[in-house]
Amino acid sequence: MPVLRHDGAVTFGVPPAPGLLLVASPELSDPNFADTVVLLLDADDDGALGVVLNRPSRVPVEQVLDAWGDVVDDPEVLFQGGPVGTDGALAVALASDPDGAAGFRAVSGPLGILDLDTPTALVVGTVERLRIFAGYAGWGAGQLEGEIARGDWYVVPATYDDVFAADTLGLSRRVLRRQPGELAMHATRPADPALN
Repeated sequence: MPVLRHDGAVTFGVPPAPGLLLVASPELSDPNFADTVVLLLDADDDGALGVVLNRPSRVPVEQVLDAWGDVVDDPEVLFQGGPVGTDGALAVALASDPDGAAGFRAVSGPLGILDLDTPTALVVGTVERLRIFAGYAGWGAGQLEGEIARGDWYVVPATYDDVFAADTLGLSRRVLRRQPGELAMHATRPADPALN
């Protein structure tokens, strides 16, 4: 759905909401988010919070959170969730029974956040997929909406395969390619329009 930007141009997407993706546009100059895909976990009048899906680290989960090494999806590494709170970890899970999963808080349907203080024995069998992120991305009140209006982000629907992709290389292009209309053309747009 087209959204009118503050400068009168039209961008694409929907208002930010939990469970949606932010795909960085080539106009986004912040190196923390260049070519990233962010899963929104919270978005309201007070601000927004999400995790970067396509920045795997080289640090095995078991090296930092030993009990979770065998529970996470491949690749079994920590992901760099964003520049905020990098000394903490946040787990995103797909629950087979969102109402019965221990330590689980739904974000959008069966997709949610899992409390890492929950014993792994209670999680096995109730969580289908799991990924752990070091740090997160955060925005203050109105900040993300301003960035979207400026054309820094495309706001699009997520699939579970986006969230738990084993191969994150090219994730932003794959997400954009499946979008309807003109937005799909941005999948092949060069970062520097002068190269076009």
